Amino acid sequence: MMLKQLTVKVEGQIQGVGFRPFIFKLAHQFQQLGYVANQTQGVEIVIQGQNHQQQAFLNALQSQLPPFAEIHRLAINETPLSRFTDFQIIPSQTDGKPSAFIMPDLAPCPACISDLNNPNSRFYRYPFTSCCHCGPRYSIIEKQPFDRANTSMARFQLCPTCEQDYQTPNNRRFHAQTLSCPTCGPSLRFISADGVSNDDPIKAAIALLKAGKILALKGIGGFQLLVDASNQAAVERLRQRKQRPHKPLALMVANLNAAEQLGFISELEQNTLSSAAAPIVLLQRRAATTVAKAVADNNQLLGIMLPASPLHYLIAQAIPNPLVVTSGNRHHQALCIDNQQALNQLAEIADGFLLHDRIIQRPVDDAVVRVIAGKATVLRLGRGYAPLTIATSSPLVNGLALGGHLKNSLAFSVDQQIINSQHLGDLDNPDNQRHALTAINDLQQLYGIQNPSLIHDLHPDYFGSRYAHQQHQSQAIQHHHAHILACMAEHQLQPPVLGFAWDGAGLGSDGLTWGSETLLINQQGFQRLAHLRPFALIGGDSSAREPRRAALALLYQLYGDQLNDEWACLQSFESTQRPLLKQMLAKNLNCPLTTSAGRLFDAVASLLDICQINHYEGQAAMQLEQQAHLSSLNSEYPFKLSDTTPSIIDWQPLIEALLLDLNRSPIHDIAAKFHNTLATIILQLAQRAKVKCIALSGGCFQNACLTAKTVNKLEAAGFTVYSHQKLPPNDGSLAAGQLYAASINTAVINRS
Repeated sequence: MMLKQLTVKVEGQIQGVGFRPFIFKLAHQFQQLGYVANQTQGVEIVIQGQNHQQQAFLNALQSQLPPFAEIHRLAINETPLSRFTDFQIIPSQTDGKPSAFIMPDLAPCPACISDLNNPNSRFYRYPFTSCCHCGPRYSIIEKQPFDRANTSMARFQLCPTCEQDYQTPNNRRFHAQTLSCPTCGPSLRFISADGVSNDDPIKAAIALLKAGKILALKGIGGFQLLVDASNQAAVERLRQRKQRPHKPLALMVANLNAAEQLGFISELEQNTLSSAAAPIVLLQRRAATTVAKAVADNNQLLGIMLPASPLHYLIAQAIPNPLVVTSGNRHHQALCIDNQQALNQLAEIADGFLLHDRIIQRPVDDAVVRVIAGKATVLRLGRGYAPLTIATSSPLVNGLALGGHLKNSLAFSVDQQIINSQHLGDLDNPDNQRHALTAINDLQQLYGIQNPSLIHDLHPDYFGSRYAHQQHQSQAIQHHHAHILACMAEHQLQPPVLGFAWDGAGLGSDGLTWGSETLLINQQGFQRLAHLRPFALIGGDSSAREPRRAALALLYQLYGDQLNDEWACLQSFESTQRPLLKQMLAKNLNCPLTTSAGRLFDAVASLLDICQINHYEGQAAMQLEQQAHLSSLNSEYPFKLSDTTPSIIDWQPLIEALLLDLNRSPIHDIAAKFHNTLATIILQLAQRAKVKCIALSGGCFQNACLTAKTVNKLEAAGFTVYSHQKLPPNDGSLAAGQLYAASINTAVINRS
């Protein structure tokens, strides 16, 4: 029979997942000669053999992929016969444009965990064991393609035994780029706060934690601070030293059984917890646990994760209690990734340091996920999820989108792919701004991006906007338009789409602060169809930190100068402050108007005396939501929608009825009625617009109660509803939306 030779070009998520060993095994199974090689844009396969065997090879190639592999593009061409004597994995070919697909870091697979626990394995208790199916990827790659020589593992030369594993086709470490063992791999060091080392680093770290001390551990994408979560004094000490007095802390436990002792876990939450991404998952907490009050006081949710690396596993397995695991950085500073950096910056926080000598190429914080309306929704794009590749159906501009000012991430284009970076943090301080500039340069180099157009938020004072204005060609995209376009890009939606972008704040195209936008997305751009009746932000940005200011603004609109001081929000101010605040409202002094749904949530939380001051972002809205979850009430408050364009959502009937309920209904029932009302408002606006495709985006849709009620009402009425899953609903999705908006060249229709 005649021999044929085919050249197969494969693009997708195929580097760092054991794809070449998979191809090698297929070639031997179907009696093909030739080779497989990494290229910057993917993998090239040349097969020579019988035609019927080649067809079986191609079928298996697409139907039997290794875990985590995804093929996005496949090109097959017949080529002249070459002189092959076998099938080989040959060195990478680095000509051409880098691939859009880089694997995220992967938690240890079950087989590697088994080795870790097996006294007869040479990987027994080895904290850096990995194989083709697990281990660090994005955090250690220096340049493409993903070969050992291009990663932080380059300095660790394989010992003869590991080299044999690397060359053995039926070994799961066959061509595993992160392969190492105690003889040839990275090593640990333990250093106490006073500079004393220890011969058994893991044992010393465990002893430190059991003694109620704080450990700085070099993890996958950066340093983390660990402490015994059952030790109230230890957790309080961590909070004091890190200057994080109130924000809930995440926990790590050794396994699912331990997680189930802390929270209620659905099947979807269990799958998310135990996935290779190993994110922090927000779970409904159980009433009685060993967790100290200081971990997440006055919060019905616990953020829980399983070990993200063999080192984490060894630590968690040895500690009987849950461990607090939080980012290894000082207050308002970037995540530490370098040993000396951590020793310098965390010296006043940690009592000991567990270090290793594998270089972290870029900081990648832990991802955070919450199940919202039946979907696992990423709230922070981090380790295990970043970088995120989103395929689009249309070409993209050669652009770099700079995202928002808070919860910043970047997005850029490679062919028809949007690449969203990891969470970079809030850009309101110089250290994080320098961190963002480093990330911009790093990602451009890693993906071979040259001279991109810069795309940024409409707000001129955002760091990204200032940076863009100092560079070459740039384009501004309205904040809420970007939110909806991000959801559309994630789900590959085409106009017309009716978008609800509800959040804390974003500069509108009329120069005012928006935050409750109903936008009709069409081929020409967007039309603003509805928003909340504006109210004052007393003291501007201070209102975001003090929900009582939003409540006072609503009350003043209702009662004017007749407003008395009996309300909880006013009682929370010093008596000397009250007349000054009323005077600011009366004379409109530093009281810009807003349509923010986020501030409306704050106001209601304050009126119910749930939260008067936000000690961390979103605290008031979070606690209001948790009250609503305690009620099964389905009733609503009245509201009005004007017949104008845009329609004004008048909150006055709602607030007046809510105030009447204060002395006659439980707080949780009032909170539930408030959420029910907002969901009905969205439903009625959708029915007015008569557009069946709905997109939900913005920080308010991190609220599982609001989102679930809204989705249920819309779907029951025949609408198709899309919300975020891969991209965060919050400002972490803005960059992707900005890039998508610039690519489809939409023009703003401002009819506000």
